Amino acid sequence: MTLEQLYALIGPDMKAVDAVIRDRLHSDVVLVRQVAEYIINSGGKRMRPALVLLAAGAMGYQGVRHHEMAAVIEFIHTATLLHDDVVDESALRRGRDTANAMFGNAASVLVGDFLYSRAFQMMVAVDDMRVMRVLSDATNIIAEGEVLQLMNCHDADVDEARYMQVIHYKTAKLFEAAAQLGAILGQAGPEIEQALAAYGMHLGTAFQLVDDVLDYSGQEADTGKHLGDDLAEGKPTLPLIYVMQHGTPEQAACVRKAIEEGGRDDFPAVLEAIRGSGALEHARERAVREAALARKAIEGLGDSQFKIALLQLTLFAVERNH
Repeated sequence: MTLEQLYALIGPDMKAVDAVIRDRLHSDVVLVRQVAEYIINSGGKRMRPALVLLAAGAMGYQGVRHHEMAAVIEFIHTATLLHDDVVDESALRRGRDTANAMFGNAASVLVGDFLYSRAFQMMVAVDDMRVMRVLSDATNIIAEGEVLQLMNCHDADVDEARYMQVIHYKTAKLFEAAAQLGAILGQAGPEIEQALAAYGMHLGTAFQLVDDVLDYSGQEADTGKHLGDDLAEGKPTLPLIYVMQHGTPEQAACVRKAIEEGGRDDFPAVLEAIRGSGALEHARERAVREAALARKAIEGLGDSQFKIALLQLTLFAVERNH
């Protein structure tokens, strides 16, 4: 199943979200428009805004406020990408030069700030304290996740629990907020709202775990990024942590050295250790378990095409190659 097929149900809504994004990107400052449009138009799966729309649809929501909220979620996500690529010194994302490679670090950081502040202008305009609380809490936790990840870089003693905390903060939290917003807009009861929030959290966790696998198993043409980027930055992701805990002493030593020193020099040896130890299979199994928990979380939702799409999204998250 492709994302295009999954999104067929919300096609007109996604177009409406894109129109909101284009409208809200306007700035009298030319460089702000150039950088923001470059990153927004550079592709991407749009999974987070789609989650807002699908969750709202599953609740029978009939208004248009979900378009604004989906755009807010995409702006927050895009701002984190701009800042991420500067911190990570990344040169490639989605098969294109990163914004910092095109426009420089300073422009990327400042336009990321513009997108954050524009997102907050938009959420205030909705005039719903619960919406603002969910989004402001999520944005703060994402920032904490970024700092946690920074602290973990080049630390070969990071265990699975510490790494999963980074995933929950840095990636899964925005998925959680997106699904919860759909429930809030659809005036779901507390139980259903929490069910959708849990669905989003587990889906986002599965999504990130598969990203970790693809960093060592994907094709650059599919993933749109350089393989081994995480290793070059000294990030101890789940496949690396697994090798150090369950691989041979030689495999563990190889990975430890690569994490502590960073760079790509050890990439072939690390790749061999990862593939020879079952690390990729372990990470995929964790992702599959998370996807199953996401499906279980929304068992109580009423039957609808939107619920079916939410369930199918969990399969896409773990079966994709990009």
